[in-house]
Amino acid sequence: MCKKTLESAWTDHGDDEERREQVMKTVERLAERTTISMACASLGVPRSSSYRARQPKRKSQPRPTPKRALSQAEREKVRQTLNSERFQDHAVRQVYAALLDEGQYLCSWRTMYRILDDYQEVKERRDQLRHSHYRKPELWATGPNQLWSWDITKLKGPAKWTYYYLYTILDVFSRYVPGWLIVNRESATLAKQLITGSCTKQGIQPNQLTLHADRGSAMISKTVAQLLADLGVTKTHSRPHVSNDNPCSESQFKTMKYRPAFPERFGSIQDARAWTRLFFHWYNHEHHHSGLGLLTLESVHYGQTQVILEQRLKILQAAYAVHPERFVHGKPKPLPVPTEVWINKPSS
Repeated sequence: MCKKTLESAWTDHGDDEERREQVMKTVERLAERTTISMACASLGVPRSSSYRARQPKRKSQPRPTPKRALSQAEREKVRQTLNSERFQDHAVRQVYAALLDEGQYLCSWRTMYRILDDYQEVKERRDQLRHSHYRKPELWATGPNQLWSWDITKLKGPAKWTYYYLYTILDVFSRYVPGWLIVNRESATLAKQLITGSCTKQGIQPNQLTLHADRGSAMISKTVAQLLADLGVTKTHSRPHVSNDNPCSESQFKTMKYRPAFPERFGSIQDARAWTRLFFHWYNHEHHHSGLGLLTLESVHYGQTQVILEQRLKILQAAYAVHPERFVHGKPKPLPVPTEVWINKPSS
């Protein structure tokens, strides 16, 4: 073996007895022509390891039980006490302290932990609130007005700690905004008015729409829940503290707040409404969404997709006929438009 291979065998496979013995035998052969020190140095092996390898291996002896150790009966008593109905929800130190206050000493709390560990019973013992397990929402839409999401974001007012609240409803398939509202506070009543107006404007029929939201106070209010039940709209909610469960609304808010013209603060609620009205007109009618084949939201929402794609195809084909050499990947095609949209698409 070369020097590099032996060094690798010693450093990287130090726990492999067979490889270690192979290295030690090579050291012994080199030591016959030089010295142990030079042989170990040339192979990168500690000299102490060479001396240790020459000594006969000792058989491991079972560790004797200390005289101060608890007997099996005492250990079983400790375990039964810790797992009793009285103490099963108490931390080990709490049990230890409670027993001391009652004039009883079984063992140290560290020994209590060791006894539990022997039976693989070291776990959370305290009586604490367990948070409910929330199922991940898996929502699907193949066309407009099947799945909406809505959310509320804050807009800074003229002074510190003053805010206006922007309610926005978004169609998940087309990204079109059918309704929005700016008010001075969060209110379930105002949310009810916005949802009612948006459903009426879009002609939503019972059992047609699913409305998704996070778990804000307005979203989970009984007022909104009763309204959705009356309209025949299915409601779903994000898991607590999981923003990815409502990605479309979060993305739309980012698009708005990262606009170059978005002001740091609004002078009044009228200013906020005027700016937002212009933004949503641009967003719905002029913005070419990258996730929709660079089509406008209005064209996708109102079924104008096919006409626009056919027109784009004709233009691209004409450009290809004039300069085919400029299209290295062949005949160009318009960007495809998704046929389905998911919130948390299943992996399988």
